[in-house]
Amino acid sequence: MKVENTIDGAVAAESRGLFIDGREMARPDCETIAVLSPRDGTTIAHTLNCGEAEVDMAVRSAQRAFRDPDWANMSNRTRAKLVLKIADALERNMDELYELETLNNGRPYRETRAQLSLMADIYRYYAGLMIAKRDPLIPVEGPYHAFAKRVPVGVVANISPFNHPVLIASRNLAPTLASGCTTVLKPSELTPLTAIRLWEIMREAGLPPGVFNLVTGDGANAGRALVGHPGINKLALTGGTESGRLAAQAAARNFTHTTLELGGLTPVLTFDDFDIERAVDYAAFGSFIGAGQTCVCASRHIVQRTIYDEFVDRFAAKAKSIRVGDPTDPHTQMGPMISARQRQIVLDYVKTGRDEGARLVAGGDVPARLADSRGFYMEPTIFADVSPEMRIAQDEVFGPYTVVIPFDDEEEAIAIANNSRFALAAAVRTNDITRAHRIVDRLEAGVIWVNDHHRADASFPWGGFKDSGLMREGGQESFDYYFTTKAVMINKSSERFDWFEPEMRDMRMN
Repeated sequence: MKVENTIDGAVAAESRGLFIDGREMARPDCETIAVLSPRDGTTIAHTLNCGEAEVDMAVRSAQRAFRDPDWANMSNRTRAKLVLKIADALERNMDELYELETLNNGRPYRETRAQLSLMADIYRYYAGLMIAKRDPLIPVEGPYHAFAKRVPVGVVANISPFNHPVLIASRNLAPTLASGCTTVLKPSELTPLTAIRLWEIMREAGLPPGVFNLVTGDGANAGRALVGHPGINKLALTGGTESGRLAAQAAARNFTHTTLELGGLTPVLTFDDFDIERAVDYAAFGSFIGAGQTCVCASRHIVQRTIYDEFVDRFAAKAKSIRVGDPTDPHTQMGPMISARQRQIVLDYVKTGRDEGARLVAGGDVPARLADSRGFYMEPTIFADVSPEMRIAQDEVFGPYTVVIPFDDEEEAIAIANNSRFALAAAVRTNDITRAHRIVDRLEAGVIWVNDHHRADASFPWGGFKDSGLMREGGQESFDYYFTTKAVMINKSSERFDWFEPEMRDMRMN
């Protein structure tokens, strides 16, 4: 894979995709995958479709690096300084990462820039946590000194998705490196370009060989080999619920620590005391950023009946006004979907919505002016008059597709919101702070916004319940998952101890 530093300069060249022990490795006998630009469907690179042999090489490299004294015995302060150096290197190369990400996953350049501009701060945050890391003393009875020693868990398998390729990879790489773990990253086969550049930047910044290894490939080959490898100590995966379920089953055979951020069906509860224009603006932002291909896409707008009709009309008008087009055009407001296959899924759900009797009020097709384009464009799509039991209100579509459901009272709104197998995120629109707190307490979701959407921070724990996954990414919670605990008890007494002496028979052990 070779990509020049301009979007229009991307060219397909030699296949790449295996980066082990600080160097790139050729695998001429390996199958390859064509990487397409969602913008126009052209091939922009070829990457290796790695399998068991390549994954095993990468995992063994990570194991060696984990045991290497130069990495294993590095002080917290020195490790933190290295992670800070990586953050600075990323910041210097950010313009290139913006362009590669737009080229590869089709998000408009302005959107990519807005999302990635603070990515380096994720590394800085975890560097700070490492400097501040303390191991607790444990109060016990008797002449003992007891403490817990938190040590890095080991080799981390990091599997990142297509929708936020470099951001989500970094959200897991940063705590991996700061904690002293080592890793093998497998990016989505659809969007490997920024992951490869990320590996290069970290190598140039001085990351020791073998600490960060990278394999490209699809889930059936590289992904399956990685999650089931007995040398993996922790799995961090962001993806669909069913792929996450399969990965968790494979990881469980080796008792691998697992963090899963999976599917979502975000409900947005909109009350009539909230400004309707603001509500519509947030609705469009929540539903259509990233062409709706986000795990927290505002999939279900649950709107109070007193404002329902006006909300639907305004939301439909807003969706129709969104300019869909070339992600490199500064006037574009929504780019293409990731692939023809993903777009077809959305088109199929348009038919499902019609068949179920819902009312299509916006979108539902490929934009007419882009019908002859080879890119994977789709109109922002809204169905109204939806009932909570319909498939279109229960399935994660993962595209620019959302539904509007009316409610009469708070109790009904909460019941509709929680009527889902997913529980990743939710949002509430109200000016009544007491109501907001009351609803937050009852919503089944791991991430909840009040009068906002999509906002996050490196310090913000991110994850869900139910079929939306396990554990959390981000924050102190995430950092703690990269450690395991040794409990140590030291006897400070020099007195003789003989358990088998007769006078010891009444001695208490614990």
